[in-house]
Amino acid sequence: MPKLPPRITEASAVVPSERQLAWQALEFYAFVHFGINTFTGREWGAGDEDPALFQPEKLDCRQWAKVLRAAGMRGMILTCKHHDGFCLWPSRQTQHSVAASPWKNGQGDVVREAAAACREFGLAFGVYLSPWDRHEPSYGKGEAYNAFFKAQLRELCTNYGELFAVWFDGACGEGKSGRKQAYDWQGYYDIVRELQPNAVIASFGPDVRWVGNEAGVCRSSEWSVVPEGLLQSDNGKSNWDLGSRKALRKARGQALVWYPAEVDVSLRQGWFYHEKEVYSVKPLSKLRDIYYKSVGANASLLLNVPPGPDGLLHERDVEVLISLGAQLRIDFKEDLAEGSAITDSCHADSAHTGQKILEPGGYWHSGPLDQPAELVLDLGDDYDIDKIALKEHIATGQQIEKFSLWYDENTGVLGQNKWRLLERGTIIGHKRLIRFNERRVRRFKLRIEACRGFATLEGWEAY
Repeated sequence: MPKLPPRITEASAVVPSERQLAWQALEFYAFVHFGINTFTGREWGAGDEDPALFQPEKLDCRQWAKVLRAAGMRGMILTCKHHDGFCLWPSRQTQHSVAASPWKNGQGDVVREAAAACREFGLAFGVYLSPWDRHEPSYGKGEAYNAFFKAQLRELCTNYGELFAVWFDGACGEGKSGRKQAYDWQGYYDIVRELQPNAVIASFGPDVRWVGNEAGVCRSSEWSVVPEGLLQSDNGKSNWDLGSRKALRKARGQALVWYPAEVDVSLRQGWFYHEKEVYSVKPLSKLRDIYYKSVGANASLLLNVPPGPDGLLHERDVEVLISLGAQLRIDFKEDLAEGSAITDSCHADSAHTGQKILEPGGYWHSGPLDQPAELVLDLGDDYDIDKIALKEHIATGQQIEKFSLWYDENTGVLGQNKWRLLERGTIIGHKRLIRFNERRVRRFKLRIEACRGFATLEGWEAY
């Protein structure tokens, strides 16, 4: 086997943490933007809003959770405090919270109700906490504000059960003459690690990176192994090549880390509820396309769903979300590859043959590769297929750099294969969804044309 460049050997050895693996398995979950902005019509509150405005008379977090579950989501992240500083829980650090509102006579706690609803409906629960606080007087005063923020973070990480994610927003729109706060990011991270060791720290955090846009799309090659410098940068907002061999060479001197992408996009035009945006709700066709271009491109999808001032999801939002869930269940109703046969051109040992891909907990491992490897999936009969799902065994790293997928045009004729190209691609990662015009097929061939020393596959599904 040819000797790999040291930088690629280094990249090959980078693997995800257990918390990152658990997060990646969720794939699709909700952002719920709800707060004082819901009642003022703003996106960024000024911090001077009267808590008396907060009166969600019909608040029903169970409705949220039930709809999200029906939409195919596996979790919810709630905006517990946005930039305006208004807290959806009765924080002991400020009076600017639900405790100062007339809702439930100041005895309410939206975070508690949301967490309980998630547990009831089998959803993971996460919290969003904005470091920028336009209400808090200590903001911009260095350690005084950091102590305030850490105390709020401890409240959220202590009082609401197991969290799957803590989401930090890095926004600060104070302007040139505004207050400047040096955030103690490492101190924030330490608190999460102490109190919620299984939670990923997202967006401005070391576990999950922002994909770089709010349009619902990934890069054509969304690498999970990237230079450590992205932790302190814009998460690659303007860079469309973060993890190729060329990109890794350019970042010489920077350590490499497992830093997978999250795609955040809103169901509506804005992030908070606005009555005028009732007719800007994304249609089913758009949401389905976003799903394939995010979950199907080695990222997770964080879809924002904003409740209205009454505390309920709007019926139009509910309708399209339930339709999305129904469509996804149709799309992935029956895996036709289940019970099929996979042969390979090479494998590391008898415990990691191609057939192991179709066994629960099993995976194919090529062993050291110095030439392309091939795997053939035989469905055993002819089926109408228009989607293939591939999954690397990312617990051993992200290795595949280039692949091609073929189908046998001689359907039903054994021993006379006539392979036709369906797709050429680069990365596979946690999941790659490949869509094509429906065709009747019995056999598919996957050709691994380039990798970082070896290749793995733990999933091959056909729909």
